[in-house]
Amino acid sequence: MRTFAAMFQASTVLYHAIAFVTVAIWGSTFVFTKLLLLSGITAAQIFTLRFIIAYVLLLGWCLLKQGRKGFRWLSSSLHDELLMAALGVVGGSLYFLAENSAMYYTTTTNTSLIVCSCPLLAAVMIGMTYKSERMTATQVTGALMAVAGVAVVVLNGHFVLHLSPLGDSLALLACVCWALYSLLMIPANRGYNALFITRKVFFYGLLTMIPYYIVHNEQWPSAELLLSPAIAANLLFLGCIASLACFLAWTWVMDKLGVVVTTNYVYLNPLVTIVFAWWVLDETITPWFLLGTALILTGMYLADKNKEKNS
Repeated sequence: MRTFAAMFQASTVLYHAIAFVTVAIWGSTFVFTKLLLLSGITAAQIFTLRFIIAYVLLLGWCLLKQGRKGFRWLSSSLHDELLMAALGVVGGSLYFLAENSAMYYTTTTNTSLIVCSCPLLAAVMIGMTYKSERMTATQVTGALMAVAGVAVVVLNGHFVLHLSPLGDSLALLACVCWALYSLLMIPANRGYNALFITRKVFFYGLLTMIPYYIVHNEQWPSAELLLSPAIAANLLFLGCIASLACFLAWTWVMDKLGVVVTTNYVYLNPLVTIVFAWWVLDETITPWFLLGTALILTGMYLADKNKEKNS
């Protein structure tokens, strides 16, 4: 298995760079999403629209590349198709609904802290499933250090948490969803390529949103609003870049670096968000941010240091 410590080796620099860029893009999406929310488009509608754009583009590309005869609609077995459906739920619809619903009942700080701990949970779940992936004491120490770094960055010196059982439970559900997504990606990558897996994730993510719209009869924005230059540009960025390109890249890098190493990049998400806010919104970078950054980077290194010996 590839290790985080190997990121400076020529053979893995590209994979780590792509993982970082992917997380950086995901960390910047809050600006585009906020602009769409302010325009009157709901969070569920934003998710649906960006996944529709991504799915249609990816489906069209696959049909052009593979042709109708070579195109593959279904997995090799019912078991594998159910695996793809599960990926679409835990990595798409359920994850999105849980994370966004959590912020209605608890603070953004609580949500960020809980969701950004998913690499540690994923590592534990993967270690319980695959004996060869069990964490050593050094790796556990590194993972806990990275989680502590996330807490330092997100709390920013204000160590006050407002507990909300419902909201925090939803945030934890989102964390579990992403950890499960990482775990399920291991068997998926063994039998299918990134194009097929990503297309299936988009499809089942959209399909499993239908019950939500049956329960919540939301009024959709007008075509005039959606086609206005600013709204269309934001949706295209979220659909083409943040969804299509990033999900493809993430799936591909997981196959190249391993799920645990790739998932550890999620720890960088709050760092990227704060840097982006400093760059775009002139927000201040504090000493707490620098301390948290040091903890996260050191923790990521330690969390995967010993894997090289087991590769």
